[in-house]
Amino acid sequence: MSGLIETFIRKLALPVSLAAALMIAAPVTPFNGFAETAAASVRVVPEGNRYKSQPKIPFASARRTSAFNSTYDAKFERVLGVLRRDRRLLGSIKRVSRVYGIDPIHMVGAIVGEHTYNYDSLDSAQSYYVKALAYAGIDLSFEYNGEHVDTFVEREQFDRCRKGSRSERSDRLWSCYERVWDASFKGRNVDGTRYPKKSFNETFFQPLFSGQSFGLGQLSPLTVLKMTDRVARQSRHRALSASNAGDVYRATMDPDISLHYMAAVIQDAIDAYKSVGKVDISENPGLTATLYNLGDPWSRAAQFRRSGRAWPRENYYGWLVNDRIEDLQSLF
Repeated sequence: MSGLIETFIRKLALPVSLAAALMIAAPVTPFNGFAETAAASVRVVPEGNRYKSQPKIPFASARRTSAFNSTYDAKFERVLGVLRRDRRLLGSIKRVSRVYGIDPIHMVGAIVGEHTYNYDSLDSAQSYYVKALAYAGIDLSFEYNGEHVDTFVEREQFDRCRKGSRSERSDRLWSCYERVWDASFKGRNVDGTRYPKKSFNETFFQPLFSGQSFGLGQLSPLTVLKMTDRVARQSRHRALSASNAGDVYRATMDPDISLHYMAAVIQDAIDAYKSVGKVDISENPGLTATLYNLGDPWSRAAQFRRSGRAWPRENYYGWLVNDRIEDLQSLF
């Protein structure tokens, strides 16, 4: 090992002082010791909740639940019942999970959380196949005030988003577009146009004004566009484009496709916390459910790393998943 380093130093013609420093610091372990050290620096987050009691549930969720004369427990049991009866859906969840290298409990947790807190309730997966066909027959376009989003992001404010690596470009690109919108357009007057104080997704990706997320996994069209390269790389589904809104909406509605996007979102969150946060959250479904609910896992992983906390913490949504984990595991 030290002989190889000496040869490397001579070829580079490094200054004597730097060469000496490298020699002193030279590791005596095999080359794969570097990988082993990196792996050892990633700590596995323990199972269960960090909070003893459930964090506060947002008012909007409570209002939505009371409007249907229901309770969270009733909705949870109803969703669990649908999943228990639909063996085809569970089979698809397990199959897609294997493709993306995640435990299917993460996908079940996301579905249960969405339909317990952020939606009225899940009736059946079959209903989403029907809705997907209905959306396919509608002429849709992602635009604001008659301007398509593809045209809008050609403005110079977005130039920096088109630079850099093409690795997982769709996520990097659309996340950058979203940040530029927030910083330069949201609620502002720009070139004589007043833009709404709404999110990028709300402004451009709701042509039917029927909500921000859709389907079994309650995905937004913007989330689908972010994850499309990741899905295309690991599945038979081709990459999607904002120019074809119908295909994007089908990906949110059709369980055969949307399950892939759900898995990609979860896989992305696990990758973010392992890479940036230096913790492995793959053994804690409550944390992946929390990130599925909140989004933006790479920024949140960086915030966690800076916080100095021992472990990431779940929100109200993920807390339920961990609290009822035995019920969810009973599905399999």
